[in-house]
Amino acid sequence: MLARDLINDDIPPLKIEDSAEKALRWMDEFHVSHLPVVNGTEFIGMISDDELYDLNDHDAPLSMQKLALIKPHLHAGQHAYDVLKLMAELTLDVIAVTDETGNYLGSVTLPRLAEKLARLAAVREPGGILVLEVNKVDYSLSQISQIVEGNDAKILSAYVASVPDSTKVEVTLKLNRDDLTRILQTFSRYNYTVKATFHQSSYEEDMRGRYDEFMNYINM
Repeated sequence: MLARDLINDDIPPLKIEDSAEKALRWMDEFHVSHLPVVNGTEFIGMISDDELYDLNDHDAPLSMQKLALIKPHLHAGQHAYDVLKLMAELTLDVIAVTDETGNYLGSVTLPRLAEKLARLAAVREPGGILVLEVNKVDYSLSQISQIVEGNDAKILSAYVASVPDSTKVEVTLKLNRDDLTRILQTFSRYNYTVKATFHQSSYEEDMRGRYDEFMNYINM
């Protein structure tokens, strides 16, 4: 999934001729705190509501204001994880997408990104979750996949995270089966440490509820 696939056409860019008053009105309408600014098709930068509030003249065009526009953006061919990384690092709820020459193509919003990543992670797919803890040097996704598939199941998504102050990693697997009994027994035979398991009856319902709450929150 690439940045171009995440573009939200409902969010228009500000033109350099637009006023701060218009920019703030749009931010309120679209429930965002940043908007891209363009000069024709050229991406100029991102403007925040904080910067707009600090301006003395809200009626003058942005081109006449002294602005310190930040210029974070992504190229159309970058991966969705690059989008997430940059938005998280800069605490942005909107980010611009450009072509290789800096022409503005559109923007990605936080709700759109969350929705797409949820699909990528199979959050709404039925199935069970298990969390393994393994030594970094022993981690092998191919072996883990063989164990899962040897029990007539499939991995829908997998995440690997380092355990702080440790030489171990946590591997979180979303599987397409609710009953994990046989799979857990096989992992035990291969001396894997299973830290946690969640079945659809409890975890899936909770995760879906949390996801829906999160989407409602960021759409407020």
